[in-house]
Amino acid sequence: MPNKTQQISALIELNDELENYFRNTIIPQLFVDANMVLRKFTPPAMKQFNLHMDDVGRPIEDIKDNFRFHNIIENIQQVINTGEILEKEIQTTDLRWFQMNILPYIMEKGRKTNGAIITFVDITSRIRDLKEQEKLISEHELLLDTISHDIKTPLTSLGLTIEMLRKVPEKGMARFPALLEKVENSLLKMKDIIHDLTDSRQFNNRYKAVEELLNFEHILEDVRLTLAPQILESGAVINSKIYRSEIIFVRRKLRSILYNLINNAIKYRDLGRPLQIAIEVSQEDDFITITVVDNGRGIAEHDFEKIFSKYERVALDVDGSGIGLYLIREIIKLAGGKITVESELGKGSTFKVYIKNGD
Repeated sequence: MPNKTQQISALIELNDELENYFRNTIIPQLFVDANMVLRKFTPPAMKQFNLHMDDVGRPIEDIKDNFRFHNIIENIQQVINTGEILEKEIQTTDLRWFQMNILPYIMEKGRKTNGAIITFVDITSRIRDLKEQEKLISEHELLLDTISHDIKTPLTSLGLTIEMLRKVPEKGMARFPALLEKVENSLLKMKDIIHDLTDSRQFNNRYKAVEELLNFEHILEDVRLTLAPQILESGAVINSKIYRSEIIFVRRKLRSILYNLINNAIKYRDLGRPLQIAIEVSQEDDFITITVVDNGRGIAEHDFEKIFSKYERVALDVDGSGIGLYLIREIIKLAGGKITVESELGKGSTFKVYIKNGD
């Protein structure tokens, strides 16, 4: 049986090993005793949590503000009381993320919890990677939704043109070349959309939407050409006032925003009066705004939020998938902007898109 001198030597050696461990570990760690008093901490904890050597021996409650997150006192007390390990992700006020593990310090004699050891692992980069992955997945889903939605327009145009071809009398064949050109344009547009889809799957870098300096008039003209059969069939008159022509944005996204707003104005028009659509582009503070006003059937105020929900449709008498406005809001939200709506039944609607100025 070891004598008292040997026991003291063993304790001193154990304490030296513990001190050496605390001095050399690269992980921020704290040791709090059963009375919630800070007994030790590793050097990295001094940097991460602004601790000083004179904090040793102080109640942890007195220095809790140094840790810059809530509930640490309750969390430590819970572990001491229950003897169970607690793990959680926490964020400090400098926007860094940590994996916090609180382990009970259990005495061999009597298996009594005599404090807690708290360790912190910096997981900021991992959280950022996860957020980037989530954003990428969201962008990918949005791309697929946009393509599946947009491909319906050239299909609709193709159907309308075929119907017009059927109604052309034999003596009216002079119109045939123009109608045939519309068929070809619709087919080409579908090929472009399908190419975008397959290309984005094959080339991951290309999938990552790239912002560029765009001319709004060019995007508007592209949308006009795409919706030409619907504009012609509805008799819509589109007027535009472009006070800010250049926009830094992703081409296909800006096109999709404008396309969906104009297409909706046409679909939800009031058949009792000629359709008027007014488009204005200007700048407000740090945002470029795109305003689309129509004199259509309008939207009830209680449906303002519903129209932006995926697959939700307010007017069941109009053909559609209920995804257009959802796509717009997701595109704009991912870009740090927003979309608002003002409308009154029987009078029309005003949609206003806010895009962060890329200057």
